Amino acid sequence: MALLLNIETSTAICSVALGKDGKLLALKENKEGMKHASHLTVFIENILKENNLSTADLDGVAISMGPGSYTGLRIGVSTAKGICYGAGIPLIAVSTLQSMTKALQNNSDLSSVVKNQEKTLFCPMIDARRMEVYTAFYNANTELVKDISADIIDVNSFANELSEQEIVFFGDGSGKCKDVITNENGIFLDDVNATAVGMIELAENKFNKNELEDVAYFEPFYLKDFVATTPKKNIFN
Repeated sequence: MALLLNIETSTAICSVALGKDGKLLALKENKEGMKHASHLTVFIENILKENNLSTADLDGVAISMGPGSYTGLRIGVSTAKGICYGAGIPLIAVSTLQSMTKALQNNSDLSSVVKNQEKTLFCPMIDARRMEVYTAFYNANTELVKDISADIIDVNSFANELSEQEIVFFGDGSGKCKDVITNENGIFLDDVNATAVGMIELAENKFNKNELEDVAYFEPFYLKDFVATTPKKNIFN
């Protein structure tokens, strides 16, 4: 039973949710792109103020650990660590792909789009440039059944799994795969993205099991090394 602040910054959406005993208490979100540096601390300050709370009232902070945007993850994790250090409260890490799946399963009427939800696989996808996505498979209980990986999607992707069962594809990386994966067992859902709401129940469960992170040494799950790009145009010329 806990009051937890949940932070999601792994994609272009900046999302902060206050969860109490595994239930949503309040939410702040921005879907306008990578503006986490300017929005995150404001969202946190406002969500606490509007609920007459301070960081001292929190039992812990949950952070979406990735995979996802290198910069977004760094901003989220550094902010979460700062709160945990200052308030002397624990840090909880939640898989971004798992929380995306949890949010979908909790808030969508899946019976209208799948034949048998218990036998359906759920495949969240986060855009990782070109035709590559960060992805995994989860079952109807939000349990990982295929390890998280960075996959380049082509016409043969997931062919074996699609021949046997329905797979629901969603997330900001799924749109570019819709024209490539054409098997009738592939179901694509639009506008289902990473949100702190999906973290709440997962974070509560981890808190109750004492599955906490070392605030000093915790690092996000990047999956791939950061690659700096060179601007195509020299602004000094």
